[in-house]
Amino acid sequence: MRILANESENFLGKEITVEGWVNSRRDHGGLIFIDLRDHTGILQLVVTPETADSFKLAESVRDEFVLKATGKLRERAPELINPNIKTGKIELVVSELILLNKSEPLPVNTHDDGEKSSEELRLKYRFLDLRRPSMQNLLKRRSEYYRFIREFMYNHDFTEITTPILANSSPEGARDFLVPSRLHPGKFYALPQAPQQFKQLLMVGGVNKYFQIAPCFRDEDPRADRLYGDFYQLDMEMSFVDNGETVRETIEPLFLSLATDFGKKKLVLKSEPAKKYLVKGSSVPRLPYDFAMNTYGVDKPDLRYGMELIELTEVFKNTDFKVFKAPCVKALCVKDGAKLTRREIDEFTEKAKKEGAGGLAYILYTDEGPKSPILKFMTENEIKSVEKLTGAKTGDAVFFGADEREKVNKVLGQLRIAFADHMGLKNPDEVAYTWVVDFPFYEWDEKNHKLDFGHNPFSMPKGGLKALEEATASDSKTVSRTAHEPSEASEARNDGTERAGSKNHLQSLLNIVADQYDMVMNGYEVCSGAVRNYNPEIMYKVFNILGYNNEYVEARFGGMLNAFKFGAPPHAGCAPGLDRIFMVLEKTENIRDIVAFPKNGNGVDLMMNSPSRVDQSQLDESHLAIIEDED
Repeated sequence: MRILANESENFLGKEITVEGWVNSRRDHGGLIFIDLRDHTGILQLVVTPETADSFKLAESVRDEFVLKATGKLRERAPELINPNIKTGKIELVVSELILLNKSEPLPVNTHDDGEKSSEELRLKYRFLDLRRPSMQNLLKRRSEYYRFIREFMYNHDFTEITTPILANSSPEGARDFLVPSRLHPGKFYALPQAPQQFKQLLMVGGVNKYFQIAPCFRDEDPRADRLYGDFYQLDMEMSFVDNGETVRETIEPLFLSLATDFGKKKLVLKSEPAKKYLVKGSSVPRLPYDFAMNTYGVDKPDLRYGMELIELTEVFKNTDFKVFKAPCVKALCVKDGAKLTRREIDEFTEKAKKEGAGGLAYILYTDEGPKSPILKFMTENEIKSVEKLTGAKTGDAVFFGADEREKVNKVLGQLRIAFADHMGLKNPDEVAYTWVVDFPFYEWDEKNHKLDFGHNPFSMPKGGLKALEEATASDSKTVSRTAHEPSEASEARNDGTERAGSKNHLQSLLNIVADQYDMVMNGYEVCSGAVRNYNPEIMYKVFNILGYNNEYVEARFGGMLNAFKFGAPPHAGCAPGLDRIFMVLEKTENIRDIVAFPKNGNGVDLMMNSPSRVDQSQLDESHLAIIEDED
């Protein structure tokens, strides 16, 4: 039997057998005490000289040896009770001790107390790191988390269906992992970035409500809140749904319940401007994308605190201060910010510069009044207007951004996050949710100087085909090419400038809104969804606008297009990211901490030594050759 830490007192006076790892050993001369550990907890073993063989073995055991012990449970003496463990009132007097396996000296700490091993060592010896009680608890919590989610989905009449892992390459916004086909030389499968096409085909196939806990694969650079390679999402889709609010109303109770019932967190909404976007019957606001960007500087705002971006452009429209002669001027009011040291302000200035700002102007509101190097350049009316609009009080600080609106939003948005970290505004026991809706369907790719999808081509533009036609009708250059365009992907799109035509026309395309929505949790995007594009005519059109011809669309998405021609119902869905949500619920900022076998920050599995080279015979079978980089 196991140690059964929760039920061990029921076996007092009885002979039992337990198995586990040596957590610690203490030799008191005539007695040897061994703390034996398994996934349920720790039980103290008492080995006496009367059991000669067992006592001799007990003298030689070391940490992490695997033992089997038989004996009787008894109560400890009152003065020997250990209140720090569940079995602290009892101990097992050993009659027989058996060595099941030895352990070499440990390269990492398997206890939660003491010095924590480095992440690189923990990942290399993850099988040992998992022995820590906190990791054991995390694995059990994750299992309960999945069960909690599945029960919700079953209770809401969703059908769990698995979809293929070997699929076709699809433009989901990240690089694919490609799998060469041995049977079809020169062709490749792709590991799915998401089951997007398959779940839409399920809707065409007559499934009413689908879900799965789906593995997804993306070749993206890892970061603290994003795993490299593979991750899991709750993939779901609903038939006969033609608006995003139906999906939001369906899945929102799961988010709320995960926070309060599973995570034992307090739901909050501390940003006042967001409250005007609450809808009847919901405690979660629906923030338009443009509002989120202009108010918080990011499309995934943390609403556990306020500190919104304050519009000051009108205040400085006639200013003589050169720095504020800009298309957009905004500010952040940091409560208690006047206590920031000069060094700390310099550090925030450097952060602003890294985001593209030229510097960081500020005013400190001290007991002696406002103080700042820029006050001498401002009129009395400008100074008073700033104080009034920002709500700055004694002890606060106001930081400014002045530039193009997009850059100002970006700089102040990142500073808002940094100030919140510094001022301790992110309470890990609180959860603030918000939906962000009405994303741009297209966006301008400044780096490559072309128009591109804002997210993916499978979302329905609000207004459907009519919205697309009205946006393209304003410029004759936007009539898409078809038969005259090459069919190869590399030649099937132009640089976007011809498609854009005039500046006004480009803005018309950028104004098209997708019926797309994200759920944001404490500043993390934890879910993305949309009403789907199920109309072949619209599918062709959204690609034609970017310079893709119909033949290209058919080659890449022929399965979906063909299905849509046979009575596809309107449908919509979303896909919560399970790893990121669990990370927030478990109060950790490193997503690798909540996964059994993660890769490191460079995408390497240190334990399994992958990625690794393969035999030449395997390359030959797959019709592949390695081209070495030149020095």
